[in-house]
Amino acid sequence: MKRLLGTLLMAGLFLSAGFSQIEKPISWKQELSKAEAAIEKGDTLTISFKAEIDKNWYLYSSDFDPDLGPIVTTFEFEENDTYQLVDSIIPINPSKGYDEIWEGEYTYFKKEGEFQQKVIISKTPFYINGNYNYQVCSDIDGKCIPFDEDFSFGNASAVEKKSEVKASKAPLKGEKEKSLLNQPDPTTPYSLLGFMFVAFLGGLAALLTPCVFPMIPMTVTFFTGRAKTRRKAISNAIIYGLSIVVIYVVAGTVVAVINGPEFANWLSTHWLPNVFFFIVFFVFALSFLGLFEINLPSSLVNKMDAKADKGGLGGIFFMAFTLVLVSFSCTGPIVGSILVESAGGQVIKPLVGMFGFSMAFAIPFFLFAIFPDWLKSLPKSGGWLNSVKVILGFLELALGLKFLSVADQVYHWGLLDRDIYLVLWIVIFAFMGLYLLGKIRLPNDSPIEKLSVGRLMLALITFSFVVYMIPGLFGAPLKALAGYLPPMSTHDFNITEIVRESSSGNAISSSEGTLCEEPKYDEFLHFPHGIEGYFDYEQALACAEQQGKPIFVDFTGHGCVNCREMEARVWSEPEVLSRLKNDFVMLALYVDEKKELPESEWYVSEYDGKTKKTIGKQNADFQITRFNNNAQPYYVLLDANGELLVEPIAYETNVQKFVDYLESGKKEFNTQNPN
Repeated sequence: MKRLLGTLLMAGLFLSAGFSQIEKPISWKQELSKAEAAIEKGDTLTISFKAEIDKNWYLYSSDFDPDLGPIVTTFEFEENDTYQLVDSIIPINPSKGYDEIWEGEYTYFKKEGEFQQKVIISKTPFYINGNYNYQVCSDIDGKCIPFDEDFSFGNASAVEKKSEVKASKAPLKGEKEKSLLNQPDPTTPYSLLGFMFVAFLGGLAALLTPCVFPMIPMTVTFFTGRAKTRRKAISNAIIYGLSIVVIYVVAGTVVAVINGPEFANWLSTHWLPNVFFFIVFFVFALSFLGLFEINLPSSLVNKMDAKADKGGLGGIFFMAFTLVLVSFSCTGPIVGSILVESAGGQVIKPLVGMFGFSMAFAIPFFLFAIFPDWLKSLPKSGGWLNSVKVILGFLELALGLKFLSVADQVYHWGLLDRDIYLVLWIVIFAFMGLYLLGKIRLPNDSPIEKLSVGRLMLALITFSFVVYMIPGLFGAPLKALAGYLPPMSTHDFNITEIVRESSSGNAISSSEGTLCEEPKYDEFLHFPHGIEGYFDYEQALACAEQQGKPIFVDFTGHGCVNCREMEARVWSEPEVLSRLKNDFVMLALYVDEKKELPESEWYVSEYDGKTKKTIGKQNADFQITRFNNNAQPYYVLLDANGELLVEPIAYETNVQKFVDYLESGKKEFNTQNPN
């Protein structure tokens, strides 16, 4: 009996593990606007398809260009004489976004989505059957999963049973595993740690502004002179520094609470906040350049200053608050820029940004309190402090264009095409370089008698950056700026593309001759970067056996944005591309390809009991039943017998890690096949 229980337990664990990779982060309910028993001939009904979407996932809507790339949600109704469709399906208030990979605008739902279709009942009893296809993608780890489901109305018992199935979800990962999804988005230009570092640098820059720098010796001298012992001075300085951190982190927390993830999506895509942020950056830039000063009301500053004079822990806290307020004209633009940048990210981002900024802002006060002799080594205040503000003004001016660019791309205003954007950046940074060389003077600047080595080095870096951007005017990709520039499709004169197209007829692929036979479906399925390979599993197996190579299986999709990003950012690298072209038999299995196969090739899936008629359905079923995974991109390395060489991987933009993965598969293959 114990042995039987143990066997059953192990079997249960095995089954649980087998399904642990199959995800369905969405559930559906279908409703009629009128109870079925009361429906009569001639009634106009509304069918509502309602989706509940898991956190950190989104569903593509139905009302954008289906040729853009992502899978548009589609509904197909089987025709019969009991009902008629009224117009087409309507998505209810989807959000709008712009994707730089697809270079176009799309619509989507988060948390909840709804589609409505009106029908007229022609006669009773009525029957409405059909199916819908859709795609959900993850904000966190780059997964995209296509699905298709059936619906049926007209038979109350059948509908009730079907609704129960629709409302329930397929086996998902455990709650512990799902909690791992709450992490920074790896597709952002930098991680949370990187963002904190950038904010830390912003805090260091704020220390060098004329509002803050003179406060350092004044504040430290106050602590050391007021305290009876050095130990007391140090403890006061620690409290002072922690107070600064608390004040700024609380500000970041308020931003996080007010925003929330849904508000962040609106901020990152809608024209109104993006134009507003551009104006904010522009105003801050003008302030830094010397056109005017941004100051808080003097009454507020005086009130905090009075509380600081009371002494004690409260007095130290309000003294820190006074520093924050007094320095606002210099730190406000930097803090505002950090909060604006964090507004389109995760909820935790404002907290991380403010923590990084405030740590850099507070550390000097703490260190100089411990080592007061260091104060003698500080440079004297002077015109160089204003130069720091002006340089920050140029940077604010350049970075603010990104927000205007987002609105321009989403709403097709045509104001900031890629070449116009580059021209503006080239001019801004060229003027910044001239300023560093002392060729330009702005209000509040002091005359430069001699050029310091530091200014000269910064000028050299700035002009080097300008020279780097110039080829971009003629179509150079400028990968280092890919996250900030508008898409290449908006570039008016792309000489790189012209040369490529004119020479493509004479170009010879480095992988020419690596195919064993003509690939099936190559008239409508393709590999990027001149790679040659197959789109049929059996063909790839046969070629791998013939050539003695491992197989690289790419589970991909036409609508998989992160698949395209992997191809653009990782596959294009020489160390990756050469291996894919020469060391593997390449196999791409598109899970969303709608090409219907001959009826003789149809089969009923053991997984869901549905008949798989298309290339995509069969590829998706193969991925699920063989590898217990249904998300793309997904990469698998197999030997010629179809056996797994190493554990598969998914979205991985670290080029070296991807190379290591390929090398590990080759090593295992060579170990199994020494000859």
